[in-house]
Amino acid sequence: MRNPWIVGVLAGVLLLGACGDPGGGGGDGGGKPAALPEAPSGAARDGDSASPRASTPPPSATNRQRAARNPSADGPKVLYLGDSLAMENQKVLGAHLRDRLGARYRSAPYSGTTLCDYLDGTGEDSLVPDKDKAAALVRAEQPDYVVLQFWGNAWGYTPCMDGITYDKQRARYYDRYAADARRLAAQIHAAGVRGRPRIVWVLQGPDPITPDRVRGVNDLYEAQAKTSGDLVADAGRSVAPASARYTWVETLPCTTYERAHPAYCGSGRAALHRSGDDYLHFCLAPTTAKSRPCPVRSPGIRRMASAIAERIGADLR
Repeated sequence: MRNPWIVGVLAGVLLLGACGDPGGGGGDGGGKPAALPEAPSGAARDGDSASPRASTPPPSATNRQRAARNPSADGPKVLYLGDSLAMENQKVLGAHLRDRLGARYRSAPYSGTTLCDYLDGTGEDSLVPDKDKAAALVRAEQPDYVVLQFWGNAWGYTPCMDGITYDKQRARYYDRYAADARRLAAQIHAAGVRGRPRIVWVLQGPDPITPDRVRGVNDLYEAQAKTSGDLVADAGRSVAPASARYTWVETLPCTTYERAHPAYCGSGRAALHRSGDDYLHFCLAPTTAKSRPCPVRSPGIRRMASAIAERIGADLR
């Protein structure tokens, strides 16, 4: 029997149209599909969130190519898409990218969504309007990077999943999710008129209810990035114990940065989730009926945003 707080959280998630998983058992195969490609191993503006500005990266073929197609730009252009996790992260990530990489940045997350919502051709079955589909935004913005952060909507909230859920149809869920990842990557790449944007697949943190599901989703992201020559940012590792990547915890020992900034660190521990309130999201403010960027300093959000910015920064060097 599940803990009462988890049951309460799930009810709240359903009401808010977020991206959790109500099911934990049953299914049509219980695990990721055998055909899964092999993967490699692997708020208000957060005023004091930025680490010291990264040094100017040395020239590279990638940087020269970007400069050739946009000679007036000093930093990369980044587009951030995703679900409720991206919704709450978006302002902090933008601050990290601007402060550390001099990036130009646009975000267009929608709570409750998954990969298929951002595909062209999903129409009324999508929670994302046509103007904000991934390919449409890439055509309009011509970004260097497209960051995708999706928990992996597994319980049929979004119509474009055609009722396929993890708890009842696990193998079909993974197959469909992998197919959507391939389609979305292809549409994003094809929309780059001045050059193919590089996708950054954000790996997700631990799931206390269906831990194997998020591991399988992360494997799919890694496999897709490997196949298409894109990137992976393991932001989920930053919100998990160092020795247990897929073990969910409510708090973690503070980092050096968090210890130096008391707003992020209480008694040596950083709070990742609201205690007894929300196992999925990392914003420490109460959830509201209308989704919003996180309005308070939250260690989990800062950790993930830092990991994403670091991955893009490493690719630029």
